[in-house]
Amino acid sequence: MENIEVEKLYKERKDFLELNLLNSEEGLKKKILNNEIHRPGLALSGYTDRFAHERTQVMGETEITFLQSLDQTKRKDLLEKVFRFDIPCIIISKNIYPPSDLLEIADRTKTPVFQSRLSTTELTNRLSLYLDNIFAPNTTMHGTLVDVYGVGLFYTGKSGIGKSECALDLVERGHRLVADDVVQIIRKTPEVIVGTGSELLGHHMEIRGVGIIDLERLFGIRAVRIQKRIEVEVRLVLWRDDLEYERLGIENKFTRILGVEIPVVTIPISPGKNITVISEVIAMNHMLKIYGQDPAKEFSKKLSEEISRKKLVSDYLESDME
Repeated sequence: MENIEVEKLYKERKDFLELNLLNSEEGLKKKILNNEIHRPGLALSGYTDRFAHERTQVMGETEITFLQSLDQTKRKDLLEKVFRFDIPCIIISKNIYPPSDLLEIADRTKTPVFQSRLSTTELTNRLSLYLDNIFAPNTTMHGTLVDVYGVGLFYTGKSGIGKSECALDLVERGHRLVADDVVQIIRKTPEVIVGTGSELLGHHMEIRGVGIIDLERLFGIRAVRIQKRIEVEVRLVLWRDDLEYERLGIENKFTRILGVEIPVVTIPISPGKNITVISEVIAMNHMLKIYGQDPAKEFSKKLSEEISRKKLVSDYLESDME
């Protein structure tokens, strides 16, 4: 998302941020361009060469007390200098009411000024939480996301390969569906991506030959969840005799979604293969790796040690002439 209007912030988070608009509504059409927050103390003192004016401005008791300590002429000159910049909006914490000339200049420049009952720290934390979510990198992908034993498995593969059927079977076994067909993915942190379903589809699912079903109504609220961290991609592909598939699992493979690296497991589909049970094993095996245990590597190490031990014994016996 490139930008949002200040009006969106006000309408969606008025109660959460405990906002009260102090001046004209004309400025609500101004754009918030990023998720950054700025305390304009240095700019209010007169130094504007490095003023981050494009950020949402938060003023606390320190800034307002400083302005009130100035004589009216000096204060007005400083405010005129600051408001020459295109500021998205100003939020003042602790229910502090600003000097009247600040509101006058803000009205003239159509800059919205809000008052919040929250402390400066709490206001900044809540505002950052909202803006970080709004401006987080996001994408939409075709697939199915299921919470299996607390691990977010993201199933991908061509249409009709059995992603929805696998998810349905997992729900029947007590696991939880997050989204089917269309998965909206947001990067919450540099290492965490979270998937959710679209508002339109909800927890509906298309089963070929049956049609659209409502999973939440069929299985109850226990069978669904709103969002889940994506931890493993499970790629479903049709079995091909001319291809080699992973046998030992020693070499971990990864993929990137929104710049976040996650493990990827490719499962060839063939008649009689129980993808549901395999999915549970993938989830449990992933958790083992998280806790520092890698069964494939441990088996390989044990096998190498056994081969080495047998070779030593064999070499010894070859040289024993008794």
